[in-house]
Amino acid sequence: MDHPYFQSLTMTAPLAIPSRSPRTVAASISPSSQTLHDRLRKQDSLAAIRQPKVLHPVENDDLKLLLLENISQDAVRAFQAQGFHVDHFKKALSEDELVDKISQYHAIGIRSKTKITERVIKAAHKLLVIGCFCIGTNQVDLVTAAKAGIPVFNSPFSNSRSVAELVVSELIALSRQLVERSHELRQGIWNKQSKGCWEVRGKTLGIVGYGHIGSQLSVLAEALGMRVIFYDVINMMPLGSARQVDTLPALLAEADFVTLHVPELPETTNMIGPHELAQMKVGSYLINNARGHVVDIPALIGALQSKHLAGAAIDVYPQEPGSNGAPFDDQVNAWSSTLRSLPNVILTPHIGGSTEEAQRMIGEEVSLALTRYLNYGSTIGAVNFPEVDLRAITAEQGNHVRVCHVHSNKPGVLKQVNEVLSPYNVEKQYSDSKGDVAYLLADIADVSPQDVNKLREMISHTSANILTRLLA
Repeated sequence: MDHPYFQSLTMTAPLAIPSRSPRTVAASISPSSQTLHDRLRKQDSLAAIRQPKVLHPVENDDLKLLLLENISQDAVRAFQAQGFHVDHFKKALSEDELVDKISQYHAIGIRSKTKITERVIKAAHKLLVIGCFCIGTNQVDLVTAAKAGIPVFNSPFSNSRSVAELVVSELIALSRQLVERSHELRQGIWNKQSKGCWEVRGKTLGIVGYGHIGSQLSVLAEALGMRVIFYDVINMMPLGSARQVDTLPALLAEADFVTLHVPELPETTNMIGPHELAQMKVGSYLINNARGHVVDIPALIGALQSKHLAGAAIDVYPQEPGSNGAPFDDQVNAWSSTLRSLPNVILTPHIGGSTEEAQRMIGEEVSLALTRYLNYGSTIGAVNFPEVDLRAITAEQGNHVRVCHVHSNKPGVLKQVNEVLSPYNVEKQYSDSKGDVAYLLADIADVSPQDVNKLREMISHTSANILTRLLA
């Protein structure tokens, strides 16, 4: 590959280790059973006690970030406060546009519309990290990114409440045919009726996928007086009076409303197809705020047209327009116009997590994860990478250097690296692997400015090297 870290390095003049900066940043701690938010908040409180040293790449290369799809301004300000150069765009970029621009950036932040493909990654000569400011990461080629030494971070929990509340609104809107009545009145037609309209109290909600969204939804639905059943591939502890069922067919046969909250995997592609729709109760409702390929949409259209289902709410689609204002027509999905014409069908443009609160929390979480990787090498929370962290180098340890070494997961690598480090005092070291990629963090004491380039060059030339950074 033509990544600069993959190329041979030549000796250069010694680089001065950056002096202490007045900025206060988070200190890292060992992984625990706490949530990521809890750990990072605790680290912020520890920072004031330990006075961690602010680390910088020894290359002294100004870090440039590309943020797309109107990512929260809070994230922009957080990056700028770290001294990063930020280019912010409101829309997604196509693959060709990314290939043209990506080579100048060290980090990129995206949401769900931008696709980071193998071609894009190969063109990203400087790219160190990818941030998905959303739950999903299927828009990124995770395997290629890992093999290039690029961790990918996301925000798996921050928009859970927003999605759960959207589902609650859809439950009521479908059961009362609110969309139809509102549309009719906007057309000047007064049509007051109760036929086919129901309270949600006493009805059964079937949740497929009882994770962070599904479990929150469970609590909200019970507060409305609904009975809650759920299906998950692993045994989960129910909240409240919710009950886990053994199979998906059992849930489909019992639920008045079925709502999907599963990731996009080969196992979940078209998990709701003609056979599953036929198993649902006559007059029931289907809600999909998960992923676009989870439901066989033509089969759903057939179930709605035959009146087997009384309604549906869809927020995600197999193919989605790339920007606001773009048409959602048969050029995007061949069945779009038919789906749009059906009564009591709520169609929304992938807005499950689109609230001010969710976007603010996502911006905070992902920007913090990217900053901690760029400044400290921490990969806690990475979805495609070994999760490695070390406690902070303190401000008093001015001649310490942190080695961040991504390498192929092969025997003998640590022996080679430790031979390079043997003349120095290795104060702490941690390594882990995931698949074909391994990651080592090591803090080295008493490293002179004259030795920094030598150390980086020698580690970069080990046989399994993918990417080596030194922070000081």
